[in-house]
Amino acid sequence: MNRFFAISFSLITYDVIIFIIAASLMLAFYQGAGALDDYGVMLHSVVAAVIIFGSRLMWNIYRQIWRYGGIQCYIRLLLADGIAMCLYLAVDKFLMVPNISAAKLIALCCTNTLCALTIRMVYRYAYKCGGRNDTRGELSRILLQIFTRGKVVAEPAPESGKIKIAIVGAGSVGVSLAEELRENPSSKYAPMYFIDNKTNKVGRTIHGLEVKAENSADTLSEMREAGINLVVMAIPNMTAERRKKLYNFYQNNGFKLKIYDYPTVQNAGNKRVLRSFEVEELLFRKAMNVLDNNTYNYYKDKVVMITGGGGSIGSELCRQVAAMSPQKLIILDVYENGAYDIQQELRIKYKQTLNMVVEIVSITNREGLEKVFKEHNPQIVIHAAAHKHVPLMERNCIEAVENNVFGTFNVVELCEIYNAERFMMVSTDKAVNPTNVMGATKRMCEMIVQSYSTFGKVRYSATRFGNVLGSAGSVIPLFKKQIASGGPITITDKRIIRYFMTIPEASQLVLQSGAMAKNGELFVLDMGEPVKILDLAENMIKLSGVDGIEIVETGLRPGEKLYEELLMDSADLRKTSNEKIFIEQDEAISMDILKDKLTALRDACDVSDEAVREALHTVVETYKTPEEINSKLA
Repeated sequence: MNRFFAISFSLITYDVIIFIIAASLMLAFYQGAGALDDYGVMLHSVVAAVIIFGSRLMWNIYRQIWRYGGIQCYIRLLLADGIAMCLYLAVDKFLMVPNISAAKLIALCCTNTLCALTIRMVYRYAYKCGGRNDTRGELSRILLQIFTRGKVVAEPAPESGKIKIAIVGAGSVGVSLAEELRENPSSKYAPMYFIDNKTNKVGRTIHGLEVKAENSADTLSEMREAGINLVVMAIPNMTAERRKKLYNFYQNNGFKLKIYDYPTVQNAGNKRVLRSFEVEELLFRKAMNVLDNNTYNYYKDKVVMITGGGGSIGSELCRQVAAMSPQKLIILDVYENGAYDIQQELRIKYKQTLNMVVEIVSITNREGLEKVFKEHNPQIVIHAAAHKHVPLMERNCIEAVENNVFGTFNVVELCEIYNAERFMMVSTDKAVNPTNVMGATKRMCEMIVQSYSTFGKVRYSATRFGNVLGSAGSVIPLFKKQIASGGPITITDKRIIRYFMTIPEASQLVLQSGAMAKNGELFVLDMGEPVKILDLAENMIKLSGVDGIEIVETGLRPGEKLYEELLMDSADLRKTSNEKIFIEQDEAISMDILKDKLTALRDACDVSDEAVREALHTVVETYKTPEEINSKLA
């Protein structure tokens, strides 16, 4: 019963006055088919009042805060009064009052509803405009005094202490954002304009806000005059090309930008929020979700082991596989902190529903690695363990070969011995025409995988992708730290370009390509256009809002090349069922040749780092010096 007392008695008072006036006009003064006697007027007035106000109470009409009321509030009032009218007409059949007609009763109900709607609209308009410093504002304040007996003050004018914004997108999402900001007194943003590229909208007004033309000099001038310095993008499915164009246009003209994250079917339950651009969005490419039901079903109820499971890519692979209901997930890593972190994360999320084991062992420790295989007998092995830092591996060539090449060889051999079903290797674009030790070792790993695919029992595949955003040792975390410390941002060469993808994209690609692999494939991803590192650094500085950050060129590091390639020169490149994934079927080397290459590398590891470097140039024919490659771009 308490809900019937949480109502606006002031509004009921006004509605009663409106009803008395409407009933007097329709029942007492309007003759129609004939005049009603006093008894008929009183009876119909009481019956109509009980039915109408009873319906409104049942529909919670008087619990709504009408100063913020939207269209749904008015629709609810119409429904409540519509039901009341139907009930009233039905009850009239039993009253047996002469000189009353259905038309008169309908006129009473409609007049009453129209007046009730009018007084609410006037009140809402007065509340919205009462903060203005003009004649309209003065009139609105007088109306508010009448409506509320001085208890409610007007909503502050949009410009009063708020951040003025322009909203890109005059569609349903943008309009919803504008309504939400204007109706929320605690909001710190005041929408002033819509910006849209549709000519049929430009120049029109939506909820009192004019729609301006996109990428227009006139629009920029008017925005500056209005004191706007923030542009909010409110278009859910904006193309990467348009987002990039808008971002550059407004950033270059001195405006800050935010994105309106609006809950959709995919992210239902998430809060609506205005946020800054994420670093990933500076790539201006649509994030891909390549997983499908076949991929999920492939990993379900399987024993899956992920080497390097505590690393950036490995931990995301663990997250993705954990969501696929594996029979057992084995996280293998030599670095216990990373493995512990992902273990705790998955325990919190899945509690006892995920069968998970963490094994701390190096892939170079053949004996320790074999104990893991013997105990768990993994069906699927995803090999993400590797040394990947280019400059460090240039200085530590022996360690690079021991871990990347012979560590991979250990895992491959144990897969064969313990009858694994599938082996998937995480590779890199740096393995394509490598110019550094790390890339050469990864290319050697690819050759191991392809060679074993020709005679082994296990099905093998390798997946190449570019630089991964946010991974340990990648350029973006470095730039963030440098900006946070006041700069400068250091880049090795302003001409450098790189391919990028997000950690989830890279992990999903590995999982789907492994599920679709037949045997021996090298999978590569169509990653779109490469990104110039200089542009990325400049955008991150703009995004940070910190002034005075310099960009300093330090010179190419040992083994670094100006550009990366995803595909080797090969005519045997074919599509898969996913339009973004391609297969390069490179010719596998024989087991005898593989053994000779591994022997040469083993012998070199017993000598020196320089001997290893020379051996890599011999066993990986595509391994070139950085000077050979970079000179082509000079």
